[in-house]
Amino acid sequence: MDALVDEALRHADEAETQHFDVLIVGAGISGIGSAYHLKTQCPDRSYVVLEAQDSFGGTWLSHRFPGIRSDSDLYTFGYRFKPWVGPPITVAPEIRKYMGDVIEENELAQHIRYGHKVRSAVWSSEEALWTITAEAGPESRTVRFTANFLWMCQGYYRHEEGYTPEWPGMDSFEGVIAHPERWPRDLDYKDKRVVIIGSGATAATMAPVMGETAASVTVLQRSPTYYIPQPNTNEFHELLKPLGLDDMVVHDIVRRKVITDFDNLTRRCVEEPEAVIPELLAGVEAYVGPEQLAKHFTPTYRPWRQRIAVLPDGDMMESIRDGKVAMVTDHIDRFVPEGILLKSGEVLEADIIATATGFNLNVLGDIDFVIDGKPLAFHETVTYRGMMFTGVPNMAWVFGYLRNAWTLRTELIADFVCRLLNHMSETGAGRVEVGLRREEHNMPLGPWIDPESFNASYIMRGLSLLPQSGNTPEWRHTQDYWREKDDFPAIDLDDEVFRYS
Repeated sequence: MDALVDEALRHADEAETQHFDVLIVGAGISGIGSAYHLKTQCPDRSYVVLEAQDSFGGTWLSHRFPGIRSDSDLYTFGYRFKPWVGPPITVAPEIRKYMGDVIEENELAQHIRYGHKVRSAVWSSEEALWTITAEAGPESRTVRFTANFLWMCQGYYRHEEGYTPEWPGMDSFEGVIAHPERWPRDLDYKDKRVVIIGSGATAATMAPVMGETAASVTVLQRSPTYYIPQPNTNEFHELLKPLGLDDMVVHDIVRRKVITDFDNLTRRCVEEPEAVIPELLAGVEAYVGPEQLAKHFTPTYRPWRQRIAVLPDGDMMESIRDGKVAMVTDHIDRFVPEGILLKSGEVLEADIIATATGFNLNVLGDIDFVIDGKPLAFHETVTYRGMMFTGVPNMAWVFGYLRNAWTLRTELIADFVCRLLNHMSETGAGRVEVGLRREEHNMPLGPWIDPESFNASYIMRGLSLLPQSGNTPEWRHTQDYWREKDDFPAIDLDDEVFRYS
C-alpha cells in the first residue's frame, strides 16, 4: 500500500475516536457561518469544528501586518443573518468582534476545538465514514474523529507561509525582510525606510498606515493595477438608518444594493471596458494628478481580470499626494546590502522590505486525503459547481467568489449542504457522490478557472493542483453570484448527478 495511505491509517489507529454527524474544518468566516447554518437548518445533526489556530478568525487572526482590513465591504462579507452596522471597509479586530458575537449569540463555542490541525482524512465506503486525524495542542497529541460528512471551510491559502519570489542577493540585504503573512509582532518601523513590494490590496493597506510614522515608504510594483478610492461610508445605509427600520431590514436592503452595484460594475468591465477604464482612472487621477496616473496607475489589462482594491477614503492616494508614500514602477534586478537594485539602475535604500507578493494556494487544507485505500488525486476530479467533486463522497468544499465577497458563496453552499443532508436523512442514504451523466462522459474538460477571465498570480501558480471543470455551469465554478443564487436552491437532489447509497 502507498506510504501516504499507511501513514494516514497508522495515525487513525493511535487515538480514541469521537464521532459526529458533520465535521467542519476551519473556524474562519466560512466555518463559523457554516456552523450557524448547520445548527439552524439541521438542528438534529451533531457536529464539531476543528480549527488549527488557537482562536477563531482565520485570516483575521493570522494576519497581523500594519492596517490589516477587509477588501470587501462588510455588508456582503458579513453574514446575511447578522446585520453589519459599521463602515463598509473595516480592520481585522472589528471583523473578529463581529464573528465573536455570532459565536456567542448562537452558542457555537461548545462545538469548536481550537489548536486542532487536521493531518489526514480517510474515507471508508464499507463504513460510509470519514476518519479524521488531527494534531492537538502544543504537544501535538494525536486525536481522531469519525464523521458521516466532511465540510471543508479552511480557506484557500496557507496561513503559515506567504509567497515570496527568490530574488538574487536576498541574503546580502542588511535589513529585515518580512512577508505580511508572517509579520513579526515586534517589528518597529518608526523612522525606518520601508519598501513594500507589490501592488495589490495588501500593499495598499500597509502603505498609508506605515507612512504615518516611517521615515519613508516606497511601494515598488512591476506594473500598475486598478484601484477604487471611495468614501468609507455607504450612502444608502446612511439614508435608511434614520427611518426607524429594523437593523435586519436595513442590512438586507443595503446588502442587495451593494451586490447589484458590484454586479453592474463587473458586467460592464467585461462588456464595455473601454467605458469603465476612464471612470476608474479618473477616480485615481483626482488624487495624484495626470503625471502619476500615467506613470504608475494605468494598467494594461482589462479591469477585473485581477481583484480591484477598494481604498477607503482614498487613503493610499492621499498618502501619495501628501508625500508620505512614493510609487516606483520597475523590475527588481537583485537585492543589495543597502536595499534593492532595480533594472533601471536605481537603488531603493531600505531598512525594512515588506514582500506583499501574494500567497500560496492551499488545496483542501494540505490534508492527506485517502479514499478506499487510494490517495486522492484532487486535480483529476471534476468539480460540481465548485463545491463537490467526482469520486469524493460525502464532502463539500467552500471556495468563495474571487470578485464578489467570499461570504456570499459560503452561505449559498451552506444552504445546499444542509438541504442535501436533510434529503439524505429523509431517504435513508448514508453516502452521496457526484458523477457525470452518461451523456457527459465525453464532455471537454478544462482548468478550474479560465485564465482569460481571472488570472491572479496565486491562482495561476496553483491551477494544476485544482480540479477540472466541464463546459456547462453545473460542472464549473462560475463566479456568477446572480446565477448561483437562483440555481443553487433549484438543484434537483434526485438528479442523476447525485449517486446515493
